[in-house]
Amino acid sequence: MGSGVGFAQDKPKIKIGFIGPLSGGNAPQGLGAQNGFLLAIEQANAGDYPYEVEGVVLDDGADPQTGVGAAMKLVNDPGVVAATGHWNSSVALATIPVFNRFGMPFIVWGAISPKITEQNLPEVTRVTPTLVTENQPLAVWAAGELGAKTMAIVADTTDYGAANAAAFEQFFTAAGGTIASTDLLPVGTTDFRAVLTKIQGSGAEGIYFGGVITEAGILRKQQKELGLEIPMIGISGFYDPEFIALAGDAAEGTMVSYPAAQSNPKLEKMDADYAARGFAEPESPYTKYAYDAANILLTAIKETGIEDKAALAKAIRGISYDGVLGTTTFDANGQTQIPVEIEIKVVKDGAWVTKEQ
Repeated sequence: MGSGVGFAQDKPKIKIGFIGPLSGGNAPQGLGAQNGFLLAIEQANAGDYPYEVEGVVLDDGADPQTGVGAAMKLVNDPGVVAATGHWNSSVALATIPVFNRFGMPFIVWGAISPKITEQNLPEVTRVTPTLVTENQPLAVWAAGELGAKTMAIVADTTDYGAANAAAFEQFFTAAGGTIASTDLLPVGTTDFRAVLTKIQGSGAEGIYFGGVITEAGILRKQQKELGLEIPMIGISGFYDPEFIALAGDAAEGTMVSYPAAQSNPKLEKMDADYAARGFAEPESPYTKYAYDAANILLTAIKETGIEDKAALAKAIRGISYDGVLGTTTFDANGQTQIPVEIEIKVVKDGAWVTKEQ
Protein backbone atom coordinates (compact mmCIF):
# COMPACT_ATOMS: atom_id res chain seq x y z
CA MET A 1 0.00 0.00 0.00
CA GLY A 2 2.92 2.31 -0.74
CA SER A 3 1.18 5.06 -2.72
CA GLY A 4 -1.71 7.29 -1.71
CA VAL A 5 -3.39 6.44 -5.00
CA GLY A 6 -3.62 2.78 -4.10
CA PHE A 7 -5.19 3.66 -0.77
CA ALA A 8 -7.80 5.91 -2.41
CA GLN A 9 -8.96 3.02 -4.61
CA ASP A 10 -9.79 0.97 -1.51
CA LYS A 11 -12.37 3.50 -0.31
CA PRO A 12 -16.01 2.36 -0.63
CA LYS A 13 -17.86 4.18 -3.43
CA ILE A 14 -21.04 6.16 -2.79
CA LYS A 15 -23.23 8.45 -4.89
CA ILE A 16 -25.00 11.69 -3.96
CA GLY A 17 -27.72 13.14 -6.18
CA PHE A 18 -28.36 16.69 -7.38
CA ILE A 19 -31.51 17.90 -9.17
CA GLY A 20 -32.10 21.40 -10.51
CA PRO A 21 -33.13 23.38 -13.60
CA LEU A 22 -30.19 22.85 -15.98
CA SER A 23 -32.16 23.79 -19.12
CA GLY A 24 -34.75 26.48 -19.87
CA GLY A 25 -35.15 29.97 -18.42
CA ASN A 26 -34.08 29.06 -14.88
CA ALA A 27 -30.91 27.24 -15.99
CA PRO A 28 -28.46 29.95 -14.74
CA GLN A 29 -29.74 29.31 -11.18
CA GLY A 30 -29.48 25.54 -11.54
CA LEU A 31 -26.09 25.45 -13.26
CA GLY A 32 -24.49 27.71 -10.64
CA ALA A 33 -25.91 25.47 -7.90
CA GLN A 34 -24.79 22.29 -9.70
CA ASN A 35 -21.22 23.62 -9.78
CA GLY A 36 -21.29 24.41 -6.05
CA PHE A 37 -22.46 20.83 -5.42
CA LEU A 38 -19.71 19.36 -7.63
CA LEU A 39 -17.03 21.58 -6.05
CA ALA A 40 -17.93 20.24 -2.57
CA ILE A 41 -17.65 16.64 -3.80
CA GLU A 42 -14.33 17.25 -5.59
CA GLN A 43 -12.88 18.80 -2.44
CA ALA A 44 -14.02 15.83 -0.31
CA ASN A 45 -12.48 13.37 -2.78
CA ALA A 46 -9.21 15.32 -2.79
CA GLY A 47 -8.99 15.15 1.02
CA ASP A 48 -9.15 12.32 3.54
CA TYR A 49 -12.88 11.61 3.13
CA PRO A 50 -13.64 7.95 4.00
CA TYR A 51 -15.67 7.31 0.81
CA GLU A 52 -15.08 7.91 -2.87
CA VAL A 53 -18.01 10.13 -3.83
CA GLU A 54 -19.69 10.40 -7.22
CA GLY A 55 -22.12 13.24 -7.92
CA VAL A 56 -25.19 12.25 -9.96
CA VAL A 57 -26.53 15.41 -11.62
CA LEU A 58 -30.03 15.46 -13.14
CA ASP A 59 -32.09 18.19 -14.85
CA ASP A 60 -35.64 18.95 -13.65
CA GLY A 61 -36.25 21.56 -16.38
CA ALA A 62 -38.21 23.58 -13.76
CA ASP A 63 -41.02 21.05 -14.40
CA PRO A 64 -42.66 18.98 -11.61
CA GLN A 65 -43.17 15.87 -13.79
CA THR A 66 -39.55 15.92 -14.99
CA GLY A 67 -38.46 16.45 -11.38
CA VAL A 68 -40.38 13.38 -10.21
CA GLY A 69 -38.76 11.32 -12.98
CA ALA A 70 -35.32 12.48 -11.79
CA ALA A 71 -36.19 11.73 -8.14
CA MET A 72 -37.34 8.20 -9.11
CA LYS A 73 -34.03 7.64 -10.89
CA LEU A 74 -32.11 8.58 -7.72
CA VAL A 75 -34.18 6.56 -5.23
CA ASN A 76 -34.02 3.47 -7.48
CA ASP A 77 -30.21 3.59 -7.69
CA PRO A 78 -28.86 1.52 -4.75
CA GLY A 79 -25.58 3.48 -4.87
CA VAL A 80 -27.27 6.83 -4.10
CA VAL A 81 -27.17 7.60 -0.37
CA ALA A 82 -28.77 11.07 -0.25
CA ALA A 83 -29.61 14.02 -2.51
CA THR A 84 -30.13 17.76 -2.76
CA GLY A 85 -32.34 19.66 -5.15
CA HIS A 86 -34.64 22.19 -6.71
CA TRP A 87 -34.95 25.88 -7.33
CA ASN A 88 -38.68 25.82 -8.13
CA SER A 89 -41.06 25.26 -5.22
CA SER A 90 -43.61 23.47 -7.43
CA VAL A 91 -40.95 20.90 -8.38
CA ALA A 92 -39.81 20.40 -4.77
CA LEU A 93 -43.41 19.91 -3.62
CA ALA A 94 -43.81 17.21 -6.29
CA THR A 95 -40.61 15.28 -5.42
CA ILE A 96 -40.39 15.40 -1.62
CA PRO A 97 -43.12 12.72 -1.23
CA VAL A 98 -40.90 10.44 -3.37
CA PHE A 99 -37.83 10.94 -1.15
CA ASN A 100 -40.07 10.49 1.90
CA ARG A 101 -41.57 7.24 0.58
CA PHE A 102 -38.13 5.77 -0.16
CA GLY A 103 -36.60 7.13 3.07
CA MET A 104 -33.81 9.01 1.26
CA PRO A 105 -32.38 12.11 3.00
CA PHE A 106 -32.96 15.19 0.83
CA ILE A 107 -31.85 18.81 1.33
CA VAL A 108 -33.61 21.60 -0.59
CA TRP A 109 -31.01 24.13 -1.82
CA GLY A 110 -33.27 26.70 -3.51
CA ALA A 111 -37.08 26.50 -3.35
CA ILE A 112 -38.66 28.93 -0.82
CA SER A 113 -42.34 27.92 -0.38
CA PRO A 114 -43.16 27.56 3.35
CA LYS A 115 -45.21 24.42 2.47
CA ILE A 116 -42.04 22.39 1.78
CA THR A 117 -40.91 22.19 5.41
CA GLU A 118 -44.36 22.71 6.96
CA GLN A 119 -45.06 19.05 6.02
CA ASN A 120 -42.25 18.01 8.41
CA LEU A 121 -41.15 14.99 6.38
CA PRO A 122 -38.28 13.44 8.42
CA GLU A 123 -36.07 13.06 5.33
CA VAL A 124 -36.45 16.67 4.15
CA THR A 125 -34.46 19.71 5.30
CA ARG A 126 -33.83 23.09 3.66
CA VAL A 127 -30.81 25.42 3.75
CA THR A 128 -32.56 28.41 2.13
CA PRO A 129 -34.78 30.85 4.03
CA THR A 130 -38.47 31.04 3.12
CA LEU A 131 -40.47 34.08 2.01
CA VAL A 132 -41.80 34.11 5.61
CA THR A 133 -38.32 34.78 7.00
CA GLU A 134 -37.79 37.67 4.57
CA ASN A 135 -41.03 39.33 5.72
CA GLN A 136 -40.05 39.42 9.39
CA PRO A 137 -37.16 41.93 9.23
CA LEU A 138 -39.10 44.05 6.70
CA ALA A 139 -42.12 44.24 9.03
CA VAL A 140 -39.92 45.20 12.00
CA TRP A 141 -38.21 47.88 9.86
CA ALA A 142 -41.58 49.24 8.66
CA ALA A 143 -42.96 49.54 12.20
CA GLY A 144 -39.70 51.05 13.45
CA GLU A 145 -37.41 52.98 11.10
CA LEU A 146 -40.04 53.69 8.42
CA GLY A 147 -42.37 54.90 11.17
CA ALA A 148 -45.56 53.58 9.58
CA LYS A 149 -47.85 52.56 12.44
CA THR A 150 -50.75 51.59 10.13
CA MET A 151 -50.27 49.64 6.89
CA ALA A 152 -52.60 48.48 4.12
CA ILE A 153 -51.83 45.08 2.57
CA VAL A 154 -52.38 44.39 -1.13
CA ALA A 155 -51.26 41.04 -2.60
CA ASP A 156 -52.18 38.51 -5.27
CA THR A 157 -54.25 35.39 -4.61
CA THR A 158 -51.47 32.86 -5.39
CA ASP A 159 -49.83 30.78 -2.64
CA TYR A 160 -46.96 33.29 -2.81
CA GLY A 161 -49.20 36.35 -2.41
CA ALA A 162 -51.38 34.87 0.32
CA ALA A 163 -48.34 33.64 2.28
CA ASN A 164 -46.71 37.09 2.02
CA ALA A 165 -49.87 38.84 3.23
CA ALA A 166 -50.26 36.49 6.20
CA ALA A 167 -46.56 36.67 7.16
CA PHE A 168 -46.34 40.47 6.95
CA GLU A 169 -49.52 40.92 9.01
CA GLN A 170 -48.24 38.51 11.69
CA PHE A 171 -44.84 40.19 12.04
CA PHE A 172 -46.05 43.80 11.63
CA THR A 173 -48.70 43.47 14.35
CA ALA A 174 -46.15 41.68 16.60
CA ALA A 175 -43.89 44.74 16.13
CA GLY A 176 -46.70 47.03 17.35
CA GLY A 177 -48.22 48.04 14.00
CA THR A 178 -51.86 47.92 12.86
CA ILE A 179 -53.22 46.58 9.56
CA ALA A 180 -55.83 48.96 8.13
CA SER A 181 -57.00 46.64 5.33
CA THR A 182 -56.05 43.51 3.39
CA ASP A 183 -56.99 43.00 -0.28
CA LEU A 184 -56.00 39.93 -2.32
CA LEU A 185 -56.58 40.27 -6.06
CA PRO A 186 -55.91 37.78 -8.87
CA VAL A 187 -52.70 37.89 -10.91
CA GLY A 188 -53.53 39.89 -14.04
CA THR A 189 -55.49 42.60 -12.19
CA THR A 190 -55.07 45.91 -14.04
CA ASP A 191 -57.33 48.24 -12.02
CA PHE A 192 -56.50 48.82 -8.36
CA ARG A 193 -58.36 52.16 -8.10
CA ALA A 194 -61.25 50.94 -5.91
CA VAL A 195 -58.81 49.33 -3.46
CA LEU A 196 -56.59 52.44 -3.46
CA THR A 197 -59.58 54.74 -2.83
CA LYS A 198 -60.53 52.59 0.17
CA ILE A 199 -56.91 52.77 1.45
CA GLN A 200 -56.96 56.56 0.98
CA GLY A 201 -59.88 56.80 3.40
CA SER A 202 -58.44 54.31 5.92
CA GLY A 203 -55.65 56.45 7.33
CA ALA A 204 -52.99 53.89 6.32
CA GLU A 205 -49.47 55.36 6.42
CA GLY A 206 -48.05 52.89 3.91
CA ILE A 207 -48.89 50.09 1.46
CA TYR A 208 -47.29 46.64 1.64
CA PHE A 209 -47.51 44.83 -1.71
CA GLY A 210 -47.09 41.04 -1.59
CA GLY A 211 -47.08 40.18 -5.28
CA VAL A 212 -44.72 40.41 -8.23
CA ILE A 213 -43.52 42.80 -10.90
CA THR A 214 -46.37 43.60 -13.31
CA GLU A 215 -49.10 44.20 -10.72
CA ALA A 216 -46.63 46.09 -8.49
CA GLY A 217 -45.91 48.51 -11.34
CA ILE A 218 -49.59 49.08 -12.12
CA LEU A 219 -50.51 49.52 -8.44
CA ARG A 220 -47.77 52.10 -7.85
CA LYS A 221 -48.69 54.05 -11.01
CA GLN A 222 -52.39 54.20 -10.06
CA GLN A 223 -51.49 55.11 -6.46
CA LYS A 224 -49.64 58.19 -7.73
CA GLU A 225 -52.45 59.08 -10.17
CA LEU A 226 -54.88 59.17 -7.22
CA GLY A 227 -52.49 61.43 -5.29
CA LEU A 228 -52.04 58.88 -2.49
CA GLU A 229 -48.64 60.03 -1.23
CA ILE A 230 -47.66 57.21 1.15
CA PRO A 231 -44.73 54.75 0.90
CA MET A 232 -45.11 51.43 -0.95
CA ILE A 233 -42.95 48.56 0.28
CA GLY A 234 -42.56 44.81 -0.33
CA ILE A 235 -40.11 41.91 -0.23
CA SER A 236 -37.78 41.21 -3.16
CA GLY A 237 -40.49 39.78 -5.46
CA PHE A 238 -40.62 43.00 -7.51
CA TYR A 239 -37.00 44.07 -7.05
CA ASP A 240 -36.45 44.29 -10.80
CA PRO A 241 -35.75 47.03 -13.38
CA GLU A 242 -38.99 45.97 -15.13
CA PHE A 243 -40.99 47.38 -12.17
CA ILE A 244 -39.45 50.81 -12.82
CA ALA A 245 -40.17 50.50 -16.56
CA LEU A 246 -43.85 49.75 -15.81
CA ALA A 247 -44.41 52.34 -13.08
CA GLY A 248 -42.38 55.08 -14.78
CA ASP A 249 -41.86 58.22 -12.68
CA ALA A 250 -44.30 56.81 -10.09
CA ALA A 251 -41.70 54.15 -9.15
CA GLU A 252 -39.62 56.80 -7.38
CA GLY A 253 -39.37 56.15 -3.65
CA THR A 254 -40.70 52.55 -3.73
CA MET A 255 -38.81 50.36 -1.25
CA VAL A 256 -38.17 46.61 -1.00
CA SER A 257 -36.22 44.34 1.31
CA TYR A 258 -33.44 42.25 -0.16
CA PRO A 259 -31.28 39.66 1.66
CA ALA A 260 -28.04 41.43 2.56
CA ALA A 261 -24.83 40.06 1.08
CA GLN A 262 -23.12 38.19 3.89
CA SER A 263 -19.42 37.51 3.72
CA ASN A 264 -17.11 35.37 5.83
CA PRO A 265 -13.73 33.67 5.28
CA LYS A 266 -15.36 30.36 4.24
CA LEU A 267 -17.52 32.07 1.62
CA GLU A 268 -14.53 34.01 0.30
CA LYS A 269 -12.55 30.74 0.03
CA MET A 270 -15.43 29.06 -1.84
CA ASP A 271 -15.59 32.01 -4.26
CA ALA A 272 -11.81 31.74 -4.87
CA ASP A 273 -11.97 27.94 -5.27
CA TYR A 274 -14.91 28.29 -7.68
CA ALA A 275 -12.98 30.79 -9.81
CA ALA A 276 -9.82 28.62 -9.74
CA ARG A 277 -11.78 25.53 -10.81
CA GLY A 278 -12.77 27.29 -14.05
CA PHE A 279 -16.39 26.17 -14.40
CA ALA A 280 -18.04 27.11 -17.70
CA GLU A 281 -20.80 29.00 -15.85
CA PRO A 282 -20.51 31.84 -13.33
CA GLU A 283 -21.71 31.46 -9.75
CA SER A 284 -25.43 32.01 -9.17
CA PRO A 285 -27.00 33.30 -5.94
CA TYR A 286 -27.67 29.62 -5.11
CA THR A 287 -24.12 28.26 -5.57
CA LYS A 288 -23.36 28.75 -1.87
CA TYR A 289 -26.60 27.03 -0.79
CA ALA A 290 -25.92 23.93 -2.91
CA TYR A 291 -22.27 23.91 -1.73
CA ASP A 292 -23.31 23.88 1.94
CA ALA A 293 -26.13 21.37 1.26
CA ALA A 294 -23.61 18.95 -0.28
CA ASN A 295 -21.16 19.48 2.58
CA ILE A 296 -23.88 18.91 5.20
CA LEU A 297 -24.73 15.59 3.49
CA LEU A 298 -21.04 14.63 3.32
CA THR A 299 -20.46 15.54 6.99
CA ALA A 300 -23.50 13.57 8.22
CA ILE A 301 -22.54 10.56 6.06
CA LYS A 302 -19.00 10.64 7.45
CA GLU A 303 -20.34 10.66 11.03
CA THR A 304 -23.26 8.22 10.64
CA GLY A 305 -22.29 5.88 7.80
CA ILE A 306 -24.53 4.73 4.96
CA GLU A 307 -26.28 1.63 6.33
CA ASP A 308 -29.20 3.32 8.09
CA LYS A 309 -30.89 6.09 6.09
CA ALA A 310 -33.28 6.97 8.95
CA ALA A 311 -30.30 7.54 11.26
CA LEU A 312 -28.65 9.62 8.53
CA ALA A 313 -31.78 11.78 8.12
CA LYS A 314 -31.87 12.25 11.90
CA ALA A 315 -28.17 13.23 11.96
CA ILE A 316 -28.81 15.88 9.26
CA ARG A 317 -31.73 17.33 11.28
CA GLY A 318 -29.55 17.49 14.38
CA ILE A 319 -26.45 18.96 12.74
CA SER A 320 -24.76 22.26 13.55
CA TYR A 321 -22.73 22.94 10.43
CA ASP A 322 -20.33 25.87 10.18
CA GLY A 323 -20.13 26.66 6.46
CA VAL A 324 -20.27 29.38 3.84
CA LEU A 325 -23.80 30.39 4.91
CA GLY A 326 -22.81 30.73 8.57
CA THR A 327 -23.80 28.14 11.18
CA THR A 328 -26.68 26.06 9.84
CA THR A 329 -29.01 24.33 12.30
CA PHE A 330 -32.51 23.06 11.52
CA ASP A 331 -35.75 23.62 13.45
CA ALA A 332 -38.24 20.87 14.35
CA ASN A 333 -39.56 20.92 10.76
CA GLY A 334 -36.16 20.82 9.05
CA GLN A 335 -36.08 24.52 8.16
CA THR A 336 -32.78 26.41 8.48
CA GLN A 337 -32.63 28.68 11.50
CA ILE A 338 -30.06 31.11 10.06
CA PRO A 339 -31.68 34.55 10.39
CA VAL A 340 -32.17 36.66 7.27
CA GLU A 341 -30.49 40.05 7.42
CA ILE A 342 -31.90 42.52 4.92
CA GLU A 343 -30.95 45.78 3.31
CA ILE A 344 -33.55 48.17 1.92
CA LYS A 345 -33.48 48.95 -1.79
CA VAL A 346 -35.19 52.16 -2.96
CA VAL A 347 -35.97 53.57 -6.41
CA LYS A 348 -33.97 56.78 -6.74
CA ASP A 349 -33.61 58.77 -9.98
CA GLY A 350 -35.08 55.85 -11.94
CA ALA A 351 -32.86 53.06 -10.57
CA TRP A 352 -32.79 50.67 -7.60
CA VAL A 353 -30.13 51.69 -5.07
CA THR A 354 -29.32 50.54 -1.53
CA LYS A 355 -30.98 52.87 0.97
CA GLU A 356 -28.56 54.40 3.43
CA GLN A 357 -29.56 53.42 6.96
